[in-house]
Amino acid sequence: MSWILSLIAGLGANALGLVRGAGQLALFGLNGLSHLVRPPFYWRAFLGAFFEFAYFSLPVVALTAIFSGMVIALQSYTGFARYNAQSAIAGIVVLSVVRELGPVLAGLMVAGRVGSAMAAEIGTMRVTDQIDALGTLSTNPMKYLVAPRLLAGTLALPLLVVVADILGVMGGFIVSVIKLGFSPSAYILNTFSILTPNDVIVGLAKAAVFGFLIALMGCYNGYNSRGGAQGVGSATTAAVVAASILVLAFDYMLTEMFFSR
Repeated sequence: MSWILSLIAGLGANALGLVRGAGQLALFGLNGLSHLVRPPFYWRAFLGAFFEFAYFSLPVVALTAIFSGMVIALQSYTGFARYNAQSAIAGIVVLSVVRELGPVLAGLMVAGRVGSAMAAEIGTMRVTDQIDALGTLSTNPMKYLVAPRLLAGTLALPLLVVVADILGVMGGFIVSVIKLGFSPSAYILNTFSILTPNDVIVGLAKAAVFGFLIALMGCYNGYNSRGGAQGVGSATTAAVVAASILVLAFDYMLTEMFFSR
């Protein structure tokens, strides 16, 4: 009987810890957002974070998108050829990339590249007391370190997703025309006939949410890191894992919200 009580107590403690962590994360995010509407705004910090998100992440996102589009075209052909429905491949590629794979894969790539770097940078500042030093210089750490990164992530990831969408569709087009023998004009016509503005808008809205979440987890884990180099490493790992999970979880919730009707 005692082991049952211990199990229940452990589950309860974990549940309370999860709720407490979610509450602390929400308060941290709201605090960071509140500094966006209160001057001053550090444009140099924002531009640095924006270039880190958008420009330096472009190669890995571009390569991921174009090869994903190629794979979707090949896999779709393998399945649809059994039912003589090869004409649907163009629509499957563009909808898969624009609705799901573009935002999700870009989010996961950026979480691994930028989220980890952000957590490591802020975490190093925390353990070396540089964040405390900002306070002595009358600079609010949330306003200088967190708010510009939250805005940069929210604005930069949709731009990356636009590039990912174009390259993903291009990858499917290249494979379909060169390897599978599709007519280029017919493929392009099928692509544009099935794609709607709502598909693009929802994909970009997802990307904005994912960018905010990636920046939030990188800042939160770095800002609250403790324990020297080991603590910074743990914060970096936690930022990438948490951001990746949140990207996938919010992808389902947003898909349910926009496309289930």
